Amino acid sequence: MEGGYHADRTEFSECWRITWRTPYIMRLALSAGIGGLLFGYDTGVISGALLYIREDFPEVEKKTWLQETIVSMAVAGAIIGAAIGGWISDSFGRKKSILLADIVFFLGAIVMAVAPAPWVIIIGRILVGLGVGMASMTSPLYISESSPARIRGALVSTNALLITGGQFLSYLINLAFTKAPGTWRWMLGVAGFPAMVQFVLMLSLPESPRWLYRKNEINEARSILEKIYPAEEVEGELKALQESVEAEIAEEGELGDGFIPRLKGALKNKIVRRGLLAGVTVQITQQFVGINTVLYYSPTIVQFAGFASKQTALALSLVTSGLNFVGSMISMGFVDKYGRRRFMLVSLVGIIACLVALAIVFYQAAATAPAISSIESTHFGGNTTCPAYISAPNSQSWNCMSCLKAPDCAFCSSSTNKLQPGACLASTPGIKSSCREEKRTWYSEGCPSKFGFLAVTFLGLYIICYSPGMGSVPWIVNSEIYPLKYRGTGGGIAAVTNWTANLLVSETFLTLTNALGSAGTFLLFSGFSAIGFVAIYFVVPETKGLPFEEVEKLLEKGFKPKAFRSKEKKEISKENHASSSQSV
Repeated sequence: MEGGYHADRTEFSECWRITWRTPYIMRLALSAGIGGLLFGYDTGVISGALLYIREDFPEVEKKTWLQETIVSMAVAGAIIGAAIGGWISDSFGRKKSILLADIVFFLGAIVMAVAPAPWVIIIGRILVGLGVGMASMTSPLYISESSPARIRGALVSTNALLITGGQFLSYLINLAFTKAPGTWRWMLGVAGFPAMVQFVLMLSLPESPRWLYRKNEINEARSILEKIYPAEEVEGELKALQESVEAEIAEEGELGDGFIPRLKGALKNKIVRRGLLAGVTVQITQQFVGINTVLYYSPTIVQFAGFASKQTALALSLVTSGLNFVGSMISMGFVDKYGRRRFMLVSLVGIIACLVALAIVFYQAAATAPAISSIESTHFGGNTTCPAYISAPNSQSWNCMSCLKAPDCAFCSSSTNKLQPGACLASTPGIKSSCREEKRTWYSEGCPSKFGFLAVTFLGLYIICYSPGMGSVPWIVNSEIYPLKYRGTGGGIAAVTNWTANLLVSETFLTLTNALGSAGTFLLFSGFSAIGFVAIYFVVPETKGLPFEEVEKLLEKGFKPKAFRSKEKKEISKENHASSSQSV
């Protein structure tokens, strides 16, 4: 998941010019932006660490729900962290909120690194999620409130860029520690280092000038503005800040105090309801295209495709993460040119095509999986053959996929060719070692396949289609679709919807693959994507280049796709022509 604000190329060039002249501004943005890096790192690191956690804890290997819980509890923690992060930020300040998030994240990383059992890892994941949720709310807010207005979008966009950068870094770290003693403990524990760095950096930085002004600490706010703006602009910015804060306080008084009164006021407003329909639609669609199955389980999916080596799975996953990072940069450069709505719809067409292609590839891989040889299966001696295979009445029709679906069984490839018939063996550490000692490959997640390269290729294409469109644009739409006074409420509802959909998808992916197979799961996500395409086509208007007032007018009138407006336009044109003829 990605988030935040958006800036065009002109704003980035202006940002470079101003920050070169005043490096203090970039120091503020990058120090707070480490929160985005932590967000991205936590999203990506678990996908590789999970491969080795399964190896160290047999119960995790055997229980799909336990793997899903280890992955998704960080998301559950992030939902809580995002919910309380706003309150902490408003009550105690943006800076203190970021410092607290760093402490919680650091503790979570240490707990995971020393975890003696899976349930301790889960506790660590919840703590890390709390830190991520708080940072996801507070870091962009701190940057936006501490940046010159004309380059605010560009600086806040660095937070979104650091999220995808953190994901890419996590795969590099995973790959670096594959040979180290402790593997997954290092992968998860290293996350504490950037949290510690941010904590130290933030101690030397000031509070947000806007928050200080709201707390009537005007002199402190002025001293910070003097470091950000040229001397001749400080008074003007202080006056603008005063007007903005006064307007905000007046709006809060009008809306009522507390979340519930604001929510009721928002839902009574027709414009806000239509904005929420559009905003929530794009957020749910973003998750139900299945993106976090790729981000959280990418190496596992690569193993499903037939690459048994953990190092190979991590290396290939690094490619998908790199493409995600590049895609977010593409979005920054082109979404203002081609529009939000078009970017999402084109993105979804590509996503659907890639998911269908992945379903076909995984179906073919399953259908052509190597057969099970009874000779190969008894080759390793008594009590090594999979018990389910021995007792199966139709064992002669078994292939590698049949073997992997049996409880506590794995496939040991032929010693001459991985695609030739192999052995179906009991999945124990000793038998696995015996298989590998004969230079054979041990498969417990996916089967050897000649289609593996195609699966990785379409996975990469899926990321290319997703990242510039459905990856970034839903957050841009949600920053533009709500009336000013309801923007916080609407954006908060949409963000919680996104996290909740994220939790649902990440908590069920492995269960779905067990029930439907990889092919069926990707086909299911393609169906969700198609539904999302239709929903976006009918309920999400184009907001590119529109002032907020124009967006409000558009929602008040009610949005209809162009294809369904043609008849109405013709009637209006005829009426206008008739009235002009009468006047003549």
